[in-house]
Amino acid sequence: MATGTGNTSADSPAALYGPVSLGLGIVALIAVALSGFVGIAVPLLAGSLAVTFGGLGLARGLHRGRSVIGLATGSLGVLYPILAVIAFAS
Repeated sequence: MATGTGNTSADSPAALYGPVSLGLGIVALIAVALSGFVGIAVPLLAGSLAVTFGGLGLARGLHRGRSVIGLATGSLGVLYPILAVIAFAS
């Protein structure tokens, strides 16, 4: 952490919400692509965490672009397994 910069909001742990959301969203998309091997629990968990951290990142206003992309990829990671279960159940 830099000292004496005066910008404490960029040095706080809340500044990691956007990058963490983006990383978890990518993990969720990769897990969706490999859902035949890893099951549906991994994309659901990673996707829901990506949506949560993306929402927190948007609320804080830090790394908004990464938060939006993480929110979008995380929501795809959550919706795909749910829709797959609905499709295979009927």
